[in-house]
Amino acid sequence: MFGEIQPAVKKETKKVIIYTLTGIVLMWIVFAVLHGTMPEKVPFDYTVILGGLGGGAVAVLNFFLMGLTVQKAAACEDEGSARMRLKASYSQRMLLQLGWGIAAIIAPCFQFAAGLLPLLFPSMGIKLNAIFKKK
Repeated sequence: MFGEIQPAVKKETKKVIIYTLTGIVLMWIVFAVLHGTMPEKVPFDYTVILGGLGGGAVAVLNFFLMGLTVQKAAACEDEGSARMRLKASYSQRMLLQLGWGIAAIIAPCFQFAAGLLPLLFPSMGIKLNAIFKKK
């Protein structure tokens, strides 16, 4: 289905999985602490767990699909078709995230904040990694 996945895409996707899982676990810890101090305002139940897992899956899938698209665009000989491939991929990935965001907000099986926050974890992890690698 995906053809040959370049080692760089695999390597960076593994890093994003680690960043995302780390962010999700930290988010769950914060939810648990806040629930301990304000149980009536902050839940910590299956909706938080499902929201984190769903949001994390969408975040990693978004990054992986972006990597595949860049790989395929780099292989294109025509700059115009590469540009169109990148634009189409961006639109489709944004629709994926928007669809997840709507589902996370509307569906009662997801805690909305726990479902949306993981979408930020890959970029936060990449930026933090760049900061710490400079030193």
